[in-house]
Amino acid sequence: MNLTVVRAWSVAILLVAGYIAWSLYSSQTDPDGRDFRFGLDLVGGSHLVYEADTSALEPHEIDDAMRALRNVIERRTNLFGVSEPLVQVQKASFLSTSDRTERLIVELPGVTDLEEAVNIIGATPILEFKLVGEPEGTSTEPVYIETGLTGRYLERSRLEFSSGQGAGGFVNEPLVMVDFNREGRELFANITRENVGRQLAIFLDGDLKSQPVIREPILGGTAVISGGFRPEEAKELVRNLNIGALPVPIELASTQSVGATLGVEILEKGIKAGLIGLTLVVIFMVAWYRVPGLVAVLALTVYLILIMAMFMYIPVTITAAGIAGLLLSIGLAVDANVLIFERMKEELRKGLPYQDAVQEGLRRAWAPIRDGNFTSLISAVILFWFGTSIVQGFALVFGLGIIVSMFTALVVTRLFLLSLTNVADRSPALLMTGFDKK
Repeated sequence: MNLTVVRAWSVAILLVAGYIAWSLYSSQTDPDGRDFRFGLDLVGGSHLVYEADTSALEPHEIDDAMRALRNVIERRTNLFGVSEPLVQVQKASFLSTSDRTERLIVELPGVTDLEEAVNIIGATPILEFKLVGEPEGTSTEPVYIETGLTGRYLERSRLEFSSGQGAGGFVNEPLVMVDFNREGRELFANITRENVGRQLAIFLDGDLKSQPVIREPILGGTAVISGGFRPEEAKELVRNLNIGALPVPIELASTQSVGATLGVEILEKGIKAGLIGLTLVVIFMVAWYRVPGLVAVLALTVYLILIMAMFMYIPVTITAAGIAGLLLSIGLAVDANVLIFERMKEELRKGLPYQDAVQEGLRRAWAPIRDGNFTSLISAVILFWFGTSIVQGFALVFGLGIIVSMFTALVVTRLFLLSLTNVADRSPALLMTGFDKK
């Protein structure tokens, strides 16, 4: 590659890295700018464990229902301005009182008021549609038959006002219109098509709101809730349904308030350990590899800038385990540079010119760098796929660090080394210790 082109690319990389670093700094100093997101273990907050009752579902429906429940809770907490809520599904232990109970773990960073946290989750309504059956035996109470149609299939709701007696009973009565998604429309159409003349009861949080008669098949996928609401109540119901109706009932099993004191200490000590480690690495690289060592330090700086940008703009939630993953990935980035420099040293001892030694050193170092990073990346993917939330935080940061470190080692370090060709040819003593050119 032409030396002028190499140097132009090197300058471009430095300018881009400098601009990204300036953007990160500006975001931190601007009150309205982006900020890094920290996990519960670093900033404190609330840890809630819910048990979801899936006894009314078929076994093959449970996984879909729990995914829908998780999505609903995530939407709910995000609307309350919670910083990066963590919502995950866990199988209940064998000690659970029900074989059909799933657990939902909710972590709300920054929300230290447990009552507020519980209200955020618990305010979401449960919407159910059931057919009205004949009373059994001597009972006068109607039987309600499950249809499988719940808020899980809700797409959106809206407020309208009746224009006559037929819609809901009174003129200008508030009506809550519920639109279903594609799957819900098909289910609603089948229910109304097969049960013309029967009543379809609508329950909200277990309370019967209305049970209109199905007069004809409803193919448009819109249901009407006319529960004698006041306008304010109807607006609140529409808002809550749009936030998300729970597809299955949940019950609060345990709560825990996590203080931020320990998290601050972990963050401070993690940063301190990282700075000490980086300082020692810089001293070694410069003392042993001289000018190439400075190149490695510059490439490592570019690496850290890119990683910080990914943390902020993806965004990635920073946890204590994530900090450990970052420090480990920094070690891999340095290790790749060491492999390149040692291969370069061997080629220089053979008498190759500097530029050829750089190219050959990179070629020979590629195989161990590739194999080492690839196996580490496989480990990160497996940990993220099967691990708990803490392990996933480590695996995500570690995996991103591996990818960025390979880029900086094979592209950034290469360009920076090649741009020093003339300097190295004129002053070979600036290269490395332990190198005797023959």
